[in-house]
Amino acid sequence: MSEPEVAGSDIYLRPELRFEQGKKYMVCAKSGHGKSSLLNFIYGINKEYEGTIEMLSENEEGQKSLGTHILSYMFQDLCLFPELTAIENVQLKNDLTNFKSDSEIEKMLTALLPAEKRHQPVASLSLGQQQRVAAVRALCQPMQFLMMDEPFSHLDKETAQKVADMVVAEVDRQGAGLIVTALDPIEMLPFDIKLNL
Repeated sequence: MSEPEVAGSDIYLRPELRFEQGKKYMVCAKSGHGKSSLLNFIYGINKEYEGTIEMLSENEEGQKSLGTHILSYMFQDLCLFPELTAIENVQLKNDLTNFKSDSEIEKMLTALLPAEKRHQPVASLSLGQQQRVAAVRALCQPMQFLMMDEPFSHLDKETAQKVADMVVAEVDRQGAGLIVTALDPIEMLPFDIKLNL
């Protein structure tokens, strides 16, 4: 098993699968069938696999900034800091990337959360509200790919569409690829390729 190699702009899982920058992928599977594992393999936090994953990036310094400038990842368990407020969780990420202005962050959170919720510790928010915070945080960086693990599982249809529209606008603006996992097909996103595990 080799480490990802940096030299182009796509992700290859040799020999079967290639994720191309600029395209949108939906990966569907039942619980426990490898959706999260696939994203964790790509992100490099799980090395327990056979075969080869190659990360090809146009940025030759990409290996130094994989998690802040190449791959953005919205984890299924969200990985928010429970004692921090919604705004603080997002700003913490943005402090690493210096990518969004305070007004851009405020605009995104305002579209998804009531004003009083934005200043409460995320531990006091519902799972759906926490998902919205995690989605905004994932958009606060330059990226070649955005990976989202079951990002709409706790959202009503209207809110899910708002998040989806925000995600599509950002990945299209950056020319990034999008990889979204789900138990069942998602209709609110315009996917180029649908995969079943």
